[in-house]
Amino acid sequence: MSYQETIEYLFGLQKHGIKFGLSNSYKLMALMGDPQQRFRSVHIAGTNGKGSTAAFLSSMLRAGGYRVGLYTSPHLVSFTERIRINGVPISESRVVELASEIRSRAAGLPAEKDGGAFSPTFFEVTTALAFAYFAEQAVDIAVVETGMGGRLDSTNVIIPLVSVITTIDLEHTEFLGTTLGQIAAEKAGIIKQGVPVVTGVLQPEALAVLQAEAGRQGAVLYRMPADIGPADIMPGAPQQFRYQGFSSSYSDLRITMRGKHQIGNASLALGALECLRHGGFSVPEQAMRSGLERASWEGRLEQVAEGPAVFLDGAHNPASAAVLAEALQDLRRGYGRCVLVIGILKDKDWQGILDRLLPQADQVVVTKPQYARAMDVDVLAAEVRRRTKNAVTVSELPDAITRARHEAGTDGLVVVTGSLYTVGDARAALCNDPSPGPFKELKG
Repeated sequence: MSYQETIEYLFGLQKHGIKFGLSNSYKLMALMGDPQQRFRSVHIAGTNGKGSTAAFLSSMLRAGGYRVGLYTSPHLVSFTERIRINGVPISESRVVELASEIRSRAAGLPAEKDGGAFSPTFFEVTTALAFAYFAEQAVDIAVVETGMGGRLDSTNVIIPLVSVITTIDLEHTEFLGTTLGQIAAEKAGIIKQGVPVVTGVLQPEALAVLQAEAGRQGAVLYRMPADIGPADIMPGAPQQFRYQGFSSSYSDLRITMRGKHQIGNASLALGALECLRHGGFSVPEQAMRSGLERASWEGRLEQVAEGPAVFLDGAHNPASAAVLAEALQDLRRGYGRCVLVIGILKDKDWQGILDRLLPQADQVVVTKPQYARAMDVDVLAAEVRRRTKNAVTVSELPDAITRARHEAGTDGLVVVTGSLYTVGDARAALCNDPSPGPFKELKG
């Protein structure tokens, strides 16, 4: 297959929907020689902050001289972003070869009990592909982000050296449950026997679930801010803070990722790094400091243009929108008008997102990403206009950004947000990335 045919095959697996359970994953891993047993790992679950925490941790490990795999989702522009080693995405040719190998081996499996053919999902196959790649490339350690939930997520076939649960909020309630406790129980499913856990969860209902599961598994639970966390925070560019851990303390740490919330994510990564030290992964202090400062994560308050300044942030639920709103209160002080470019998926809590973000904007440009689940632009615009009079509709995202830059003026601020898919389309347009082409609809 060509790369385009391979990507179409992978995303064609979305017709099988989302399947909760590890049966398919274990079958695929067995077909590929159980690659998940041939590298060490860190497992990260949570509602928000997973990607940033993974970026901080992988950057510090790389600075320490380790060969680090990183598995995240979704991608913003190219599928290859999901699978990286030392920051370098997997090659298109290797995606083709591994996908063909998985497809060929899976074709030989016997029919399911109901008589149907073995039908793995997109994420199950992608996870098998990533783990096979990490094993063949002999990574020292892989930082693995869950797709959804944790307990029955395809990635939950690994036995990590440390588990991280960033935050918990209401999300994917049709799959994970309708209460914080139920969602916490799904996230807590990544906790393994005797494996330490680091968490930023604060809500008593959710934290109690994590504590109970950690107790059942004999796993030490390090909580932020009770056991680890930041202090002496100095906002600015870069942000500075002191980290107080359960066995280490470091002053004058710096991060260039924007937003106070990133200090919390960095602290979770530092907590995980402390646990890894006890598991044999030692990173010298200077390497830790430089890795932390160099860490970056695309599409999370990422600046991609100036005059006016254009930032991309993938806030796609009320919790992440609230975090972005707080960050904008600080950020916009250095600029003139703040123009929000927003496109949201129709199955998200768009009301909660709008209620948190619109008060930060002087002008709103309503648009949509090129994705089947995108909220109709006219429907979204009507809801925006119920909350503010300063709104216009521009259906095509590149045109929406052009309009927003004009509205903001050279001293203004433009923020593109509402969905990682909106941010991905914006990044492709603004960064002149040629890769979308015929793959624009192939997302997930």
